[in-house]
Amino acid sequence: MLNGLAKLLRRFTAPQRPIPEALWQQTLASYPFLTRLSEPDQLQLKHLSSQFLASKEFSGAHQLVVTDRMALAIAAQACLPVLHLGIRYYDEFKGIVLHPGPMLARREARDAAGVVHGYSEVLAGEAMEGGPVTLSWQDVAASGTSDALADSMARGYNVVIHEFVHKLDMHSSAGGSANGCPPLPSRAAQAHWQVTMQAAYAAFKEKLAMAERFGGEPPWLDAYGATSPAEFFAVASEAYFVNREQFKHAFSDLTLLFDGFYLRKADF
Repeated sequence: MLNGLAKLLRRFTAPQRPIPEALWQQTLASYPFLTRLSEPDQLQLKHLSSQFLASKEFSGAHQLVVTDRMALAIAAQACLPVLHLGIRYYDEFKGIVLHPGPMLARREARDAAGVVHGYSEVLAGEAMEGGPVTLSWQDVAASGTSDALADSMARGYNVVIHEFVHKLDMHSSAGGSANGCPPLPSRAAQAHWQVTMQAAYAAFKEKLAMAERFGGEPPWLDAYGATSPAEFFAVASEAYFVNREQFKHAFSDLTLLFDGFYLRKADF
C-alpha cells in the first residue's frame, strides 16, 4: 500500500508539498543520530527524503499498513548515506517491502563434496540485486524507541542504513552484486579503498577469532561483518553513522576513508 505522503509527493514537486514539519521533527526526535547533523545537512536530508518518497513504492507484507510516519522514518535513514552523494545512487530499484517482523528466508549452500543443502535464515532486512529492499518493521521501529535505541547506538546497529549501503555498494558493480567497494571515480581511489578496507577487515576477523577461540576482548562491531567484505562494509557503515564517536575510536583509518567518501572530503 503506497502511503499518502508519497502519493502527495508524486502529484506535486517537493517544494510545493514539503514534508509536514511536525512529522519531520517527530522523525528526527526518534533517531537522535539525525539531530546531530548540522542545520544545512538536516535541510538537505529532508529534501532528499522528499525525493525518495516520491520515487519509491512502499508495500506492507502480511497485511501490514505502511503509514506516513513509517515511510518517512525509512526514507530519512536511507538517505543518510547518500546525503552528500545524491539520490541517483538509488535509481535502480523502486520497491521497499515492510514485514511486521523478522523474515524467514530459504537458502541453499553447496558443500565441498558438491552436495546442495537447504537451510532457513532469519533476516531483519535484505537488499535484493536488481530488486526491492525488504525490512522488518519491528527492527526498524526498535531503533526508534528509547531503551532499544540506546542499545542500538551503543552497538552501532541500524538495519535501514545497513541494507541501503548494500544498494549503494551494488551501484558500483556491473553485475549488480555488492562487493564492499562503493562507486569510486578512479582506479587509484578504488585501490586506496580496497587496501584500507582489506586491512581493517582482516584485523576485524582476527580479533573476532581471538575472542571466540581464546576468550579475548570481542570486537565492537557486529560479528556478522566477518561474513564477507560486502557485509563488513555495510556493518561498518551503519556504525559510522549511528555512533561516530565509538567508530572513530575503534576504526580511525576507516573513519578517514568514510569521511572522504560519504562527506566528500577526498577526491572521490
